[in-house]
Amino acid sequence: MSKLRFKIILLVILLTSVLAWVIFTQGPLAPVKVTTEKIQTGNLVVEVFGIGLVEARHSYDISPVMTGRIKSLLVDQGDRVRKGQVVAILDPIDLDEKLASSRLIAERSASSIKIAEAELVQAESQSRTISSTYKRYVELHSKGFVSQEMLDAKLNEKTAALAALDVANASLASAKRDQLKAQSDAAGMKSLRNQTRLLSPINGIVTETMLEQGVTVVPGQAVLQVIAPTDLWIKTRIDQKQAGMIKAGQKAIIVLSSHPQTSISGTVERVDLISDSVTEERIVNVSFADPEINSSLGEYAEVTIKLPVQENARSIPTAAVKRINQQDGVWVLQNSRARFVPVKIGIESLDGRTQILDGLRDGDEVIVYSQQAIKEDLKLKIVPKIVGN
Repeated sequence: MSKLRFKIILLVILLTSVLAWVIFTQGPLAPVKVTTEKIQTGNLVVEVFGIGLVEARHSYDISPVMTGRIKSLLVDQGDRVRKGQVVAILDPIDLDEKLASSRLIAERSASSIKIAEAELVQAESQSRTISSTYKRYVELHSKGFVSQEMLDAKLNEKTAALAALDVANASLASAKRDQLKAQSDAAGMKSLRNQTRLLSPINGIVTETMLEQGVTVVPGQAVLQVIAPTDLWIKTRIDQKQAGMIKAGQKAIIVLSSHPQTSISGTVERVDLISDSVTEERIVNVSFADPEINSSLGEYAEVTIKLPVQENARSIPTAAVKRINQQDGVWVLQNSRARFVPVKIGIESLDGRTQILDGLRDGDEVIVYSQQAIKEDLKLKIVPKIVGN
């Protein structure tokens, strides 16, 4: 065998060895590189994060109770108003004349009462006189001094006087009822006249003017909106999986879009009972610790809510948790092979750890990151770090 042929054979063997090494260590037959971590037990500091909007806790739409035309708007958006301040006036049309007429009717009813009272006094006096006369005639008739016809005539006079007294009483009662009705009508007309003046229900700020001067409005149609600037909170959306431990009174940290470098203290005020079934989120309302905070309605805010520390919690990196066929689970390393294990997870921390409630044993080693998608029984190789992850 010539030296040249021997060298060629050696070269072929070398190339074949290199190719085999590449195929089994770096190529398609090589083990998949993964990073792993064992399940850990310890205190788990949990914080829940959400994004929301600054809203007014209570807003007040100022609207009329009658149809009318806006005669004048006395305030504009951004103006501060006091409770009871007139913010808009409707055209009263003929209400002033109707109010004056109702007052005149009330005055006339008062005069009618005086007349009815005088007539009642007269009827009472006449009734007493005739009753006394009739009593005397009864005595005279018993002694035979007057005839039965004369006694009957006095009885008729007494009956007529009593009837006149009843009429006078009825007339007085009717006059008093008429007066009450007239006074009620006048008070109602006055109240209706006052309704043309729209008042602010609180000390606050006008956030919106819905209509302009000269526009005709109907009952219940909002003309202005007023809020209390110290009564703001953040309507935050929190994932349902993280909202279970949130309760009113827990502390929160707020970062407004207008103050991205400033952390503002807040408090959970309310957790809505109804969740959004589409987004799988729950509304949590967070108030500012300082009611005088400078924020605007509709401004975006980041909210971090501090939850109680979970002691002796078993946790793994959140990146290790996978969802396959509607089942949460992790890939566990067993004899350098991958095996999918379903798990029941708890809360997730903002630093990237997830609580494991069931499914893993102490000492189990889970796959955190992998070079490629993992499947059952895939051969694996543990490395400290995967380049590109």
